[in-house]
Amino acid sequence: MRSTRRLAALATLGLALAACSSEAGTQAEESAENTAEVQEDVEFEAGTTMAELNEAGAITIGTKFDQPGFGLLNPQTGDPEGFDVEIAKIVAAELGIPEDGITWTETVSANREPFIQNGQVDMVVATYTINDARKQVVDFAGPYYIAGQDIMVAEGNPEGIEGPDDLAGKTVCSVEGSTPAQNIRDNYPQAQLVTYDVYSKCADDLRNGNVQAVTTDNVILTGLVAGSDGAFELVGNPFTEEPYGIGLELGDTDFRNFINDVLEESFEDGRWADAWDRTAGSITGEEAPEPPTVDRY
Repeated sequence: MRSTRRLAALATLGLALAACSSEAGTQAEESAENTAEVQEDVEFEAGTTMAELNEAGAITIGTKFDQPGFGLLNPQTGDPEGFDVEIAKIVAAELGIPEDGITWTETVSANREPFIQNGQVDMVVATYTINDARKQVVDFAGPYYIAGQDIMVAEGNPEGIEGPDDLAGKTVCSVEGSTPAQNIRDNYPQAQLVTYDVYSKCADDLRNGNVQAVTTDNVILTGLVAGSDGAFELVGNPFTEEPYGIGLELGDTDFRNFINDVLEESFEDGRWADAWDRTAGSITGEEAPEPPTVDRY
């Protein structure tokens, strides 16, 4: 798969993301002006994943297609854009791979591990929370960002939802295979949980009144709020920590160490903060936070 370029299927984005198309176009223009500098004449130890990808001049990367600010498909270019995408470009550039050598594959929450295990992608950068259960089947580099689970409600918060305890008896939507959905099942069982494969469907249900709340990571919800034309608001009461990592094949320690090195360098030289400012930061209005500490487990 690493030497085969495949077209990623276009995602059905849903009404809640339609209003984000202008932001998507703006981000695409800014990203085009601030592409990651591709390293030339780099050499890697023979037999490593880095050497194979560098020799091929191509990499297949899984990311989300429906999350403004982190991974949103631009309908004009057919490519995703956002903070996750820019982080992935930085890693690819350090492998000597330019943007036109990247094949983007949509990975929803439920298929990230299978896609890595089956070799359908070389790595996944997709608001991917590092946790012990997932570390049994895939490896993680990072984290490169720490999010927190929050709740999105209709404008004006008509149900008076201030935190997860208020979800009891309410219909709440999340995405199957995500840590937020599992957290609701495990710790807030009195909530009526509805799950889909992508968050845009949850946003559609909230807009149509089919659910009273949507829950996932705060940065994902912030993007959905920004694209809702005032229909949604964020409760603003995070109740977990979600360390985002880059997923890769289990046991590929050399590749994991390489990506961790790249992440740490990007923290120090400003590329990480610049990627934030041009993507998620441009939607949230927040400056880049302090980068997290990489966990070299």
